[in-house]
Order: sequence, then structure tokens, then C-alpha cells
Amino acid sequence: MTLSILASRLSSLFGLPLLLIFLGLGMLAGEEGILGIEFDDYSLAFIIGHLALAMILLDGGLRTRLKTFRVGFKPALLLATFGVLLTSALVGAIAMLVFDLSLVQGLLVGAIVGSTDAAAVFSMLKGQGVNLNERVGATLEIESGTNDPMAIFLTLMLIEVLIGDIGGVTETVVFFAAQFGIGLAVGVGGGWISARLLRWLDLAPGLYSMLALGLGFSVFGLTSVLGGSGFLAIYLAGLMIGNQPGRHISCILPVHDGLAWLSQIGLFLVLGLLVTPSQLWDVALPAFLVALSLIFIARPLAVFLAIRPFFHFRAREVAFIAWVGLRGAVPIVLAIFPLMAGVANAALYFNVAFVVVLMSLLIQGGSLAWVARWMKVEIPDGAAPNRRGSLGILPENDFEMFVYEVENLDLDDVPIRLLRFPSGALISALFRRHAMLHPKGNTRLKMGDILCVIGREADIAALNRLFNGDARFKQERAFFGAFTLDASAKMKDIAQAYGLTLGSGTPEMTLADFMALRVGGHPVVGDDVDWHGIQWVVSEMDGNTVTRVGIRLYERR
Repeated sequence: MTLSILASRLSSLFGLPLLLIFLGLGMLAGEEGILGIEFDDYSLAFIIGHLALAMILLDGGLRTRLKTFRVGFKPALLLATFGVLLTSALVGAIAMLVFDLSLVQGLLVGAIVGSTDAAAVFSMLKGQGVNLNERVGATLEIESGTNDPMAIFLTLMLIEVLIGDIGGVTETVVFFAAQFGIGLAVGVGGGWISARLLRWLDLAPGLYSMLALGLGFSVFGLTSVLGGSGFLAIYLAGLMIGNQPGRHISCILPVHDGLAWLSQIGLFLVLGLLVTPSQLWDVALPAFLVALSLIFIARPLAVFLAIRPFFHFRAREVAFIAWVGLRGAVPIVLAIFPLMAGVANAALYFNVAFVVVLMSLLIQGGSLAWVARWMKVEIPDGAAPNRRGSLGILPENDFEMFVYEVENLDLDDVPIRLLRFPSGALISALFRRHAMLHPKGNTRLKMGDILCVIGREADIAALNRLFNGDARFKQERAFFGAFTLDASAKMKDIAQAYGLTLGSGTPEMTLADFMALRVGGHPVVGDDVDWHGIQWVVSEMDGNTVTRVGIRLYERR
């Protein structure tokens, strides 16, 4: 674990995916590695895998905002069901030909590697600092958190076919419905109760995170006992807890972030220990072909057929979602199922899954940031507090401490009384050259000053704009345009000001309505419309409404 954390620096230095580093260290510690640790306890690995994945999904749910469901839920749900089914079928057909397997055996390979992995997706997006537009980011996060039930259902069903223990059609349909239905019901219901309990109880700060962990795993275990998908349930429980405002959230998130990292490290180290590298060479070439077919054929085709005809996604957004079909721990954990069931060729399925995961992390994970820029689905990082924390004064809408560094040249030598602070926010302390000053209205700010600001969450947008650094400001101007317009402006007034021609029915529309119409569906920050040789870019949103639109007079290179 220590080596894994220290080796994480290699990710930032050389761009190696973190999960690949953890997996490699596990292999180095294994029976054919430096330490020579012999580990072949598949039952123990199965338990560790399930608990670690549950912890990762709980943390992912805690950090997913419900507002992202307005743009990402429907396409993600289709990808998590139909997309997984189609991907599994296509990969299965190719695996059948490459390995000379029966149809059912080939489909089992496809089912094992058919779903994206929450650990890989959450880790890659967070670890590489890729700030995706909301439509793409929400779809990927929700898909990776909800597609495990379909993959588990397909894997178990095909295993039962191979061992001759398959039930009737009715039994199969009931099992499928139970996976999703019970997981959804217990996850949402248990998560709602857990969220209310955490908000109501007055505990020591360190106990909130432990209680959230216990409640989450209780939901996971109860759902599994009832025959539902525990993975879906614990993700939804985390979602309900994370979206319930209260002082408990600031106590839970930092601890669960560490627990999620611990789970990822432990999971991939164990999976690395479990594999025998010499056995991989026997299937390396055909498994490599299966991985390439998954990355370049099956996943893109499934994504295109699942979301392109039904949702307003641009071609480049569809292409990026297809590329981020990252495989991680889930396929390897699913590959343990055949080993435990005593299915013929079980070792083959495990080794193929391992090679597919390695190739996915290396090819897709290693190029994620570059592809995001190439496909133009990345938006600039806005200013944000260096640190923030709840003061614990109020049970709801509590005051927080926001720490900002003065990086904006426009604030240099400006008296504090001239700052346009949001109503109710104030500077509680100012640090300059490691010395604390007592700020007054006539205190002049200097570059590099550290300010402690007391305010509420609603004040963050205004504070971020105030403290936006010069370099970040230039980056935003290059992306959104040199200046912005109020989206409530009438199109007839904009057309008159810029000498533009409008079609019938357009003059009385607001700019916000015009952008929503041209974008289609739900607009998000970063959406652009090419109109009269000008690029109109959504720069600010308030819920579902466009509030400001930038004007970009040239194509961004």
C-alpha cells in the first residue's frame, strides 16, 4: 500500500493510469514477481472485490449531484442496460471466433468484460483533472455506477446455461427484474432513511463517516440478501446521503475519499497477486484482439446505437463517451464467478478479462485527457476555494470558511472596501508572508495574499468570479469568448445591434430560449452554436436556464 501511494507520483510525472500502477505492483509482489507471494484464494479475492467495489460506488454516489440527472440519467440508463447487452453480444461473437469457443462460451467472455467500471471511471476523471461538460460527465458517472447489475445478470445466466442449471424463462425474467427493482427500491429507500438519520443525529465529527459507511453497507447487504443488486443499491444510497444538506457532509466526504482510495489500492493489488503472468502469454495475442475489438468496435457501436438516435448528443460527445468505456476491477471480479462455479475453461475467462483490463487502462485510460481536448468536451476549470469547511453553526445552509489566494492582477493594491462581495460574506482573516493581518476597509490587497472568507454555498459563484486568477481568466476568455451577453436579452435586439438576420418566430425569443432550441434538449455550460459566422457559447447556467452566453469570433484551435 505504501509503495502504491508513493508510486502514484509516476501518474503525474509520466501520465500512467493510477490503477495500472496498482495492478502492476500487485503482479510484482505475486508468485512470479519480486516478493514471490503465492495467492490463489479466489473466494477471498471475491469477497475483497465485492466489498472494495461497494465502497468505491458508495463514495461515487456521495459525490454525484442529483442535478446532473437532468441531463445524464436517461442516456446513462440506456447505456447501462441496452449498451451493456449489445457490447457483450458483439465482444462475445468475436471471442467465439478468436478462441474457437461455443456461442455460449463466447458470450460469457463478452458478459464478463461488457460493463464499464466505476472505480476506473471515477479514478481517471478525478485523477487526471479532466473537467468535462456536464452532459458528458454526468452520463459517464451515472452509467458506470448503474451498469453492474446487467453485467452480473448476463454472467450468472450464461454460467447457469454452461453448467446446466438454468431456470425457465419466467425465473430468468424475475431474476433480472429483482436485480434492478430491489436494488432501486432498497437503495433509494434505505438511502433516504440513512440521509435523514445522519442529518438528525448529533454526533462527534469522526463518527458521521463511520455511520455513513455502516448504513451504506447495511443497504448493500440487505439488498443482496433480498436478491437485488447490492452495487446499484449502495450507489443510490450514497447518492441520497450526499444530496441531503447538513453539516454531516463535510465530515463524511474527506474520510470516504481516503476509504475509496484504500479500496482501489487494495482491490487492484489483490487482483494483481491473483494473476499468474506466465499464463497470460498463452492467451495474449487472441485476448489482445478481443480487447481491440471491444475498444474500437463493440463499445463505439453500442454507444452510438444507444444514445445517438434518441438524445441530443453531438458526434464528438458520443465519440468521447465511447472512448471512456474503461474496464477495471469489475470484469476481473466477474471472471472469478466461473472459477468458483467450476465452469470449463474458467482460467481462460479470467486471463482474457485480465488482458482486456490491462489494454483498456493503458490505451483508453492513458489517452483520456488528450482525447477530451481533441473532442472538445472539456471546459476550463473555474476558480474555486483552495480549501473550504463548514463552521457547524447551523443545521441547514450553514456558514462555511472559504480560503482564497489573490491571483487576479485586477485585485492588486485594491482596498478591501472596494471589493464587490456578495451580501452576507466577509473577510475574517488575511495572511501575508505567513503573518496574519486584521483586515480593515482601507487594507490594500497584494498578490499572493491568503484570504479567509466566511459565507454560504450560494456565495461561491460570486467569490470565484472575484478571485479568478489572470491566467485562468485568459483561459476562460479564449474558450467562452471575449465578452458575454445576458441570456434574457431579446433576439431582435441582439440582431439589430450586430446586424444579423432572423428567421420568422425568432425575434421575440430570448437568447436563452434560442440557445436551448439550437442545442436541443438540456443545454450545459460549454455548448456552442455556430450562427452567422459567430460562435455563441453557453458560459453560465442557473438550473436548467441559460443565464449568460459568450461570443467567440473565431474557431478555437
